[in-house]
Amino acid sequence: MSDKTVSPEAAAALISDGDVVTTSGFVGIGVPETLLKELSKRFTETSTPRDLTLFFAAGQGDGKGRGLDHLAHGGLLKRVVGGHWGLIPKVGRMATAGTIEAYNLPQGVISQMYRDIAAGKPGTLSRVGLETFVDPRKGGGKLNEITTDDLVRLMDIDGEECLFYNSIRIDVALLRGTTADTAGNVTMENEALTIDNLSQAMAVKNSGGVVIVQVEQVVARGSLNPRDVEIPGVLVDAIVIAQPEDHLQTFNTAFSPAFTGRYRTPEESAGSMPLDARKIIARRAAFELPVNGVVNLGIGMPEGVAAVAGEEKLLQHLTLTAEPGIIGGQPASGLDFGAAVNTDAVIAQNQQFDYYDGGGLDIAILGMAEVDSNGSVNVSRFGPRLSGAGGFINISQNARKVVFTGTFTSVALDARIEQGTLRIHSEGRVRKFVEAVEHTTFFGPRAARLHQPVLFVTERCVFRLRTDGLELIEIAPGVDLEKDILANMAFRPIINDLPLMDSRIFENEPMGLNVDLLALDLETRIALDPVTERLFINLEKLRIRNAGDVSRIVKRVENICTPLGKEVDAIVNYDGTVIYPEIEEVYANAVQKLEDRFYKSTTRYSASAFMRLKLGKVFARSKNAHIFESEAQAEGYLQSMHPS
Repeated sequence: MSDKTVSPEAAAALISDGDVVTTSGFVGIGVPETLLKELSKRFTETSTPRDLTLFFAAGQGDGKGRGLDHLAHGGLLKRVVGGHWGLIPKVGRMATAGTIEAYNLPQGVISQMYRDIAAGKPGTLSRVGLETFVDPRKGGGKLNEITTDDLVRLMDIDGEECLFYNSIRIDVALLRGTTADTAGNVTMENEALTIDNLSQAMAVKNSGGVVIVQVEQVVARGSLNPRDVEIPGVLVDAIVIAQPEDHLQTFNTAFSPAFTGRYRTPEESAGSMPLDARKIIARRAAFELPVNGVVNLGIGMPEGVAAVAGEEKLLQHLTLTAEPGIIGGQPASGLDFGAAVNTDAVIAQNQQFDYYDGGGLDIAILGMAEVDSNGSVNVSRFGPRLSGAGGFINISQNARKVVFTGTFTSVALDARIEQGTLRIHSEGRVRKFVEAVEHTTFFGPRAARLHQPVLFVTERCVFRLRTDGLELIEIAPGVDLEKDILANMAFRPIINDLPLMDSRIFENEPMGLNVDLLALDLETRIALDPVTERLFINLEKLRIRNAGDVSRIVKRVENICTPLGKEVDAIVNYDGTVIYPEIEEVYANAVQKLEDRFYKSTTRYSASAFMRLKLGKVFARSKNAHIFESEAQAEGYLQSMHPS
């Protein structure tokens, strides 16, 4: 064809009964709204095409009828294989009612399947989904009784369990770009994301199918810079010019140049969050942010962590990412989710999931709807309400650390901050901490078995996953353990020492988190008394979370002690210190080396009996494991060792 531009009606006529159709989009970004509406219109007027299979990765909709919900007609759809269902409630109800065959597979796996289908591979091999509802031993991703075909197989590869996701031959792709030339070359300069458009187009063309792309405008052949072309014309069969109202940049924003990366926005332009339950949770989760680390923030409650990081001037020390391909900058929220401002790069969704699956994420901060006594989490299905897993399974299974966030209960919860304490004025009607989750989106025992650090952060308390279950490790000031926590759980957690959550979380002022996480105050925390020549190390309320934290402490001690040329006595304050379990051995080894090099003797103190017990275990191999209850006792011991 000399000109591949066709009308929406002509494009919809290219779809036949029984076709497998894939669509682009992430929430409201890149959704081919004109094409979806025209397909719906054709079916309502002619009852064709019928019995389509819809195959999509990310959720595409606004929960109010846009996006894939245009296709929610009995007879139009026969089968749906999707990653995230929560934004398309009409199609979701068809799945739960059993009027269509329905599968929920991990978003990242589907994204990677496009690439494997394009390459002619028989399927996609992955660890993602093991021991969740996607595992054939737990349902294989099937969502109702009429869904019987197995799309996922359990395989043994050299003694290791893996899942094999069968390839799907795709007949039609409904995609979206910004500008096309008459030969079908497509650019995406006004789009907030590139998602999987190229892989989808390749998968369909190599399946012998038809690729249709919705764009804003068409220009003459040869007008486009080839470096700007995201979908080559050789892969495109038809171009449709969209109505402006059907080609918004997101379902919330008609167009923002900041979402295209053309301009940067001032960091100070973002307002601060009100001090409510959501901000409490976001603040506590922000304590886990890794300096210079790569972070994924989920949709909903975790979005507040980006705002807190901005308030605390931490964004420049983090790389925030989102699963559709955002790297760096600050992710947007709500119906803008998936877009971001001030990004470093925007890559294809399947490549982002490659990075995630391979362990590239230092931490993922995600939502939670149900949690059971084993630390398993459900965010995907609740009776007749179907949300789907989206990228949750890929992200939660492969991040080096996971923090699940959410209010302790939901629906009508009224929790208020009063004079630095949390008061529960009205308890939520729905419990989140249940005996057994309805749908296993994250399997706690697997994470514990693989030694993956996992926290559960709520507005009133914090839990840690252990091999023997959930341990309650912090409680908010003002909260009653029995009435506000244990009485609203279906199981009793492990409880040992129970310190209060950091008081700064419940105050209006910024927390100074940049000082804590960047260890900017180590010069005052670790100092030598010039008179007594004793080294004072004040780790009070400091979180020692990773190798970077340990390295900064070691470097400060080395800078002080190396020039002295002689050994010194060291006194260490561990009041309120948190040494994360996964770093205990690294920390103990580092301290042992410092003792061997620089210390005559070491005394440690903490008012917490549990902390003293823990220190005893951490430093069990040390010859200087002297641990006391107070600074005075530690000083007294040194006096007895070195009387004047």
